[in-house]
Amino acid sequence: MPATSRHLSLVVALLAMSSIAPVQAAETAQAGEALPPVTAPAQPPAEPEKLPTRAEKLDTLFAALKRERDVEKARGIADQIRAEWQDSGSATVNLLMQWAAKAVADNKQPSALDLYDQVIALAPDYVEGWNQRATLHYQMSNYRKSMSDINRVLALEPRHFGALAGMAAILEASGKDELALRAWEQFLAVYPAERKAQEQLGELEEKLAGNRT
Repeated sequence: MPATSRHLSLVVALLAMSSIAPVQAAETAQAGEALPPVTAPAQPPAEPEKLPTRAEKLDTLFAALKRERDVEKARGIADQIRAEWQDSGSATVNLLMQWAAKAVADNKQPSALDLYDQVIALAPDYVEGWNQRATLHYQMSNYRKSMSDINRVLALEPRHFGALAGMAAILEASGKDELALRAWEQFLAVYPAERKAQEQLGELEEKLAGNRT
């Protein structure tokens, strides 16, 4: 083969080889791009924070109330407890309670009593329904009915300091000072910073001590 022909063949071969390499590289790159990226395993989702139940909230508040000796701070805790008691968890019952409170404020006791009866029928385990009806019976001088409702309150919530105060007042008005004294003692075991309860207990202790001499 002449030298010129051999040189031309070599150039053609080199060009052919140089054109193959980029194609192969591109194909390799494309193949590489098609592979899914390597990622770390997904972390399991964090569990949602568990919120305390109403019973747990009340237990915490009552424990704080029992420890607290500052009058204002204790009153704030007591108000939180009352707020927990007030919410029945039912929009209907809450609305009936609002209507009943309005009727009491307007001096419409029979209407209020009917509304509290409806509350208790709808939610027999709702402590504040019984407590508010007990309070209304007391205001109407229906002491026997009030005491019956108070007993129901304390069966559902033995720490109900409002019901214990009502019980003590009815017992004292009935001349049952020893029993009234015990009711105030139970009250102060739950709510020791309440000044009025302390005063009532002290007065009864003095009265009973004077009667024994």
